[in-house]
Formats: sequence, C-alpha cells, structure tokens
Amino acid sequence: MTLSDLADGAGRLQLDTDGAPVDLFRLVDLDATPQHDAAEAAALEAMSGPTPILVGVTSRSPSSVPTRLLEAMTCTVTSSGDAGCAPQRPVVEVDDVDDALADLESAISASPIAALTLGGLLQLTSRLPVSDGLVAESLAYSTLLAGREFAAWRSGTARRPVPDVADPVLVSRTDDILHVTLNQPERRNAFGRATRDGLIEAFTLAELDHTIRRIELSGRGPSFCSGGDLDEFGTADDVSSAHLLRVGQSAGRAIHRSASRVRVVVHGACIGAGVEVPAFAGRVEARKDAYFQLPELRMGLVPGAGGTVSITRRIGRWRTAFLALSGRPVATDVALRWGLVDGHA
Repeated sequence: MTLSDLADGAGRLQLDTDGAPVDLFRLVDLDATPQHDAAEAAALEAMSGPTPILVGVTSRSPSSVPTRLLEAMTCTVTSSGDAGCAPQRPVVEVDDVDDALADLESAISASPIAALTLGGLLQLTSRLPVSDGLVAESLAYSTLLAGREFAAWRSGTARRPVPDVADPVLVSRTDDILHVTLNQPERRNAFGRATRDGLIEAFTLAELDHTIRRIELSGRGPSFCSGGDLDEFGTADDVSSAHLLRVGQSAGRAIHRSASRVRVVVHGACIGAGVEVPAFAGRVEARKDAYFQLPELRMGLVPGAGGTVSITRRIGRWRTAFLALSGRPVATDVALRWGLVDGHA
C-alpha cells in the first residue's frame, strides 16, 4: 500500500468476530509515497487509532522519507547503506529485503495475537518510565500466557523436570568489585526462577553496600544465557499472581537500580532474557561469538524479562520490533552499530 492508501483507511486494524486480527501484516511502499505535507498529514491522521503491523519498505535513503512517517511504522526495512548507526533510527538495514519480509510475515502469521500485542506494547514501553514499562510488559505477558497461541505452543512442546542446582549464580568479591556469574553451563545458563532469584539477591547486596564500586556480570560455559527455562514456561497456576511475582521479582529492575556500576560481558547465545536483562546495565560488552535473539513470538508471547523496556532504550522501538517480530539473530557487529552493546570484550 501507499501513503494514499493509508489516508483512505487501508491502515486500520480489523478484527474478526472472535477478536483475532485480520490481514495483520501490511507493507507500506515508501518509495511510492507522494512527498507532500497534505498526504503525509492525512496518512498520519488515519493511523492515529489502532493499526495492524505496518512495515515500511524503501530502497531510497531513509533520510528522504519524512521522519514522522517512519516513526508511525512498526518498523521499516531497507537495503540502503544509509540506514545509519544511530540507536534510535526507525530503520533496519538488511542484506535481502524480500527474505526479511518473508521472515516477518511467517512469524506474524503464526502468532498474530502476540504480534499485535507486541506492536501496541512497544509504543507504550518506549515512552514510559522503567517501572511503569515493566508493569505494562508483565500485564501483556500474563494476558498472552492465558491465550490460545501460547497454549498451542505449550501443548506441542515437551516439558522436562527442572533439575535442582546448588549455586545457579556465583557471587564473589575482589576489593571493591562484585563478580556475579551465571553458573548452569550444562543448561546454557537457562534463565529460570533460581537464576532470577540469585541475580536479585546479588544486585540487592550491591545496592545496599556502597563500598562496592563495580558489579561484573558474566556467564560460565558456551553461552551467556540461552533465555528463559522453557521447562518452567506456563507452570504458574494463576497468571494474575504470576504477573505480581514478575513485577515484584524483576532481575532487570534490580540491575537498572545499579546500572551505572554494572558491566556485563556476554558471549555465545544471548537469547530472550539473555539479552533483555543485560540491556538494563550501564555497559554491555560482547565477545566476537555472541549473538542476540528474541524468539518469544513463536511461543505466542512477547519478551517478558524486561526487554520491551531495556532494549527499546538502547536501539529504539522499531529495531526492537524487528528483532522480536522476525526472531532473527543479530551478530555482535550489528549489535554494536545499533547500540545494543557498547563494545567488544
């Protein structure tokens, strides 16, 4: 569709009688967009209400597209080398636009309710204070936990017993430096309740002890963190109580409170919580083998460890949307250009 189509209402959200979104994934050809103020204003007015997932596409320099129009998109993809390095740019540069669009369409079509929820959520969490954003994210996450898309994923995914681990998080001190280490290498440091609680305990200690000048967070084994422990997903009997627990026991919030003192060194897989939680830190450094991925959509969920708050503050809501909607991994060099990490380790 074009800007004129948007102005005529083609960008309005449609739901079926069961509340499921219809024709959710819509492309906006920004190369065919007439560049005059009246058309832009009419399109923006038409998009002021609830919209489907609007993905802009342009082969031109993104700087030639009106900024307000780019910002109104869920995200915009381009093959132009002029997408820029600024963290908040609403444009994602890809090697192959058609491949990127195919990945987006496939993932969104498989989990349309979660995708639509994510699109709306990012508009909130990118503007809200951290604490309020975490509440909004958790409410959306709990809503989806009770939904049919997550239920379909859970019923088709075997659950194994979660092993007891004596020390899922190691804590030690050298002078004024607190070392915090994820310690489940055999499970690629899956982020379960025990790991979350261990991190909160460590960072609460650091918050209370002002003789600790720096906190260093890292992980043992082949990966920093492979994401949430899938064997724990959906085990809560009451999603409303799970929401209260998620907000009250947030590792991301604990890191955020001491962010200026926190340095995280990541390597290998940094998936889901493995990128969401570190993104709260004041400094994140990545080894060359690190890669970053948000796979929650394929489970019928949105990021639930604070990522819609922390990652948007680093790379903007548009690139966060692309990561979460496509499920594509991002290598260290791209993460560094975007500002998802601050340097090489």
